[in-house]
Amino acid sequence: QVQLVESGGGLVQAGGSLRLSCAASGRTFSSYAMGWYRQAPGKEREFVASISWSGTNTYYADSVKGRFTISRDNAKNTVYLQMDSLKPEDTAVYYCAAGLDYLYEYWGQGTQVTVSS
Repeated sequence: QVQLVESGGGLVQAGGSLRLSCAASGRTFSSYAMGWYRQAPGKEREFVASISWSGTNTYYADSVKGRFTISRDNAKNTVYLQMDSLKPEDTAVYYCAAGLDYLYEYWGQGTQVTVSS
């Protein structure tokens, strides 16, 4: 069982930056691939970024490539999402997820990110 708690969301102006954190409980964190997803009002949840259990491999949605960076610290059981050059269309609730081989079975409660124009 893994519990995930996101933090770091907030209100920021367009062009600004935020860093989201996702703290995980459980001894098997380092075995899991981790992902970030987001859901804007009236839209479906969409993939943002993912990272392999070792941190070697990362993947990004085209919409955030070059602006967002996912990373993890297995010693701290934490995954991060550094978000730079934020745009109003990045406004959403951001969720982290954990699972083996990118099959996400654990989800956090989400953190709100609002980007003003």
